[in-house]
Amino acid sequence: MMSNIKQLQDFTTQVRRDILRMVHAVNSGHPGGSLGCAEFLVTLYQDTMQRKEGFDMNGREEDLFFLSNGHISPVFYSVLARSGYFEVSELATFRKLNTRLQGHPTTHEGLEGIRMASGSLGQGLSVAIGAAQAKKLNNDNHLVYVLTGDGELQEGQNWEAIMYASAKNVDNLIATVDLNGQQIDGSTKDVLNMGNLKAKFEAFDWDVLEITEGNNIESIIAGMNEAKARTGKGKPVCVLLHTEMGNGVDFMMHTHAWHGKAPSDEQLANALSQNAETLGDY
Repeated sequence: MMSNIKQLQDFTTQVRRDILRMVHAVNSGHPGGSLGCAEFLVTLYQDTMQRKEGFDMNGREEDLFFLSNGHISPVFYSVLARSGYFEVSELATFRKLNTRLQGHPTTHEGLEGIRMASGSLGQGLSVAIGAAQAKKLNNDNHLVYVLTGDGELQEGQNWEAIMYASAKNVDNLIATVDLNGQQIDGSTKDVLNMGNLKAKFEAFDWDVLEITEGNNIESIIAGMNEAKARTGKGKPVCVLLHTEMGNGVDFMMHTHAWHGKAPSDEQLANALSQNAETLGDY
C-alpha cells in the first residue's frame, strides 16, 4: 500500500496511459469517465481500503469494492492489474473476443478482483448493500465500497436501494457518486436534471459528505478517511466526488464527447505526451 503522494500520482499517470492505449488498441471503450476516476480508484486501492494478499470471492476479513458504472472498466482493470490482482500484460487483451477483460467486467471468466458483473447500470448499489449486510451477519467489521455514476442515478433501482440501506441501518457501506456532470448524450442537467443530490441522500437519512476536488489525491485521501470515520454510526455514508471527465488529457476535458469514443493515432500520441510513462507500459 502507498501513502506517498508522489508515488500515488505516478501510479495514476501510468493508469491514464493504460486507459488511453487500451481503448485506442481496439477503437472501443469509455476513456472519459475512466480518466476522471483514475485518482479515486488508485487512492482507494493503494491507500483507503484494507485488502488481503491474493483474491477469493467470499472477501471475508477485508474491505470490498463494487464498480456499478461498469463501462469505466479500463480504469478498473488497470488499477487491479497494477495492484497485483493479475498480470499487467493482460491489459493488452482488453475488449478482445474470448478474453477475460470484456467491455463490462464479468465474473464467469474468473478475473481476479472482480466480484460483480456490471452490464446494466443501476444495480451495483443493491449488490453492495447485500455484501455489507453479509459482513454484519458474519461478524466481519470491514467495509464495503461502491462507485456509481451521477447519470446512473437516473435509474430507479438506485433509489429503492438508497431507501433500503438507511431503513436497515447499513452503516458499513460507503457509496461514492462520480459527479462529473456528463453522460453519453450530454450534461446530466440537460438529459435529466437530478437537482440537489446531497439534499436527496440526506432526505433518505444518509450521512453525506463532498469531495470538491475529486481529481486531487490529497483531497481524496482526506475525504475517504472522513467517510470511514463516519461508518458504524447507524447510517450509510455517501461521498459526492466532484470529478472532471477526461481529466489529464486537455482535449478530453469539459465535454461529454469522450464518454465512449476512442482516440485516433494522432490523438493518442497527443494524450500520451501529456502523461509521461512512470511505471512502465504494458
